[in-house]
Amino acid sequence: MRIFAQRNKFERFPCLKETINRIFIMNLHEYQGKELLSSFGVRIQRGIVAQTADEAVAAAKKLTEDTGTGWHVIKAQVHAGGRGKGGGVKLAKSLDEVKDIAGSIIGMDLVTPQTSAEGKRVHQVLVAEDVYYPGDNEPNEYYMSVLLNRATGKNMIVYSTEGGMDIETVAEETPHLIHNEEVDATLGLLGFQARRIAFNLGLSGAAFKEMTKFVSALYRAYVESDASLFEINPVLKTSDDKIMAVDAKVTLDANALYRHKDLAALRDIREENQIEVEAGEHGLNYVDLDGNVGCMVNGAGLAMATMDLIKQAGGEPANFLDVGGTADAARVEIAFELILRDPAVKAILINIFGGIVRCDRVAQGVIDAYKNMGNITVPIIVRLQGTNADIAKKLIDDSGLDVMSATEFQEAADKVQMVLA
Repeated sequence: MRIFAQRNKFERFPCLKETINRIFIMNLHEYQGKELLSSFGVRIQRGIVAQTADEAVAAAKKLTEDTGTGWHVIKAQVHAGGRGKGGGVKLAKSLDEVKDIAGSIIGMDLVTPQTSAEGKRVHQVLVAEDVYYPGDNEPNEYYMSVLLNRATGKNMIVYSTEGGMDIETVAEETPHLIHNEEVDATLGLLGFQARRIAFNLGLSGAAFKEMTKFVSALYRAYVESDASLFEINPVLKTSDDKIMAVDAKVTLDANALYRHKDLAALRDIREENQIEVEAGEHGLNYVDLDGNVGCMVNGAGLAMATMDLIKQAGGEPANFLDVGGTADAARVEIAFELILRDPAVKAILINIFGGIVRCDRVAQGVIDAYKNMGNITVPIIVRLQGTNADIAKKLIDDSGLDVMSATEFQEAADKVQMVLA
């Protein structure tokens, strides 16, 4: 519960919320999420992932043999929503179109409402069956997600008849069309709750029964995979009353991956910030942000407080960086190098609490790293508090380096404000 409380505490700061999310979760691609759902009995839109245009054609042929589908949907596989808006989801009505569309999407820098202006490079596509086939009934799309309600500490199923749309738009314009079902973790999802969801979606007959099975399997997948979020948009009722996941956004709780080695192996580092990946290889917790003040801190809680401090001083955090309990010269030098790769950084704030690690050893590490690098041109403020803090301050002050020392939070904030002025 401490983790949930910490997450809630900082949600009023967008950059801190982003930091928390990126530390605690691992994203899956759509095709990986669908495979996970299918393993729990959730009906999915079938598809085959392809790395090249020729592989896409072979996948389309295989799908036609297995499912009878004549048309195929080509979907860019990147960790971002809104792919269709950026041209990353297209319908192919022939094998020639499959090849042309897959060839145009693979290798493109896909820009969506959830990416940066540079977009994300597409390395693979999902070739999926067409599930909007004619039949006795009209197909319908629904929205459904499973996540934690942090206010109540209970899991929650959020659902709506307005599938295929941005749920934020639905919530803003027609909030009465969004329903939620809270689930007691000790009891699990009960049968009457699954039936209530199907009823609120206006279903009956075979589709009603299909939806109750779908919801139950989806919730079980969420719990047993230790997920943070399952978002299915749309959930489709086909023309013959089958219920299936046409899309799947899945984020897993990174802190639980030690229990799921198979899921941990699904990580795609190509989709992640490469500086963050490199930092992880050195045992550093680093998240790249858009601010102008670099942070180097020991401990996640102190790092969050330091980012808060920077904002109060009129700056914006350029990163989250937790060096852990071993802030020796080698570790500090790596941290400096990572921070200084960001050209937007105008100052660096080092905020270390010496409990197990002595402040004087950290101070010496900062001094040694500074001398070894020799090319640091931005102002550095070092706040050391705790064991041997007085010795540490003297080491910094007597080093002859362009480094400002501080012992109190407010003093460090004032110096940040001063160098940014």
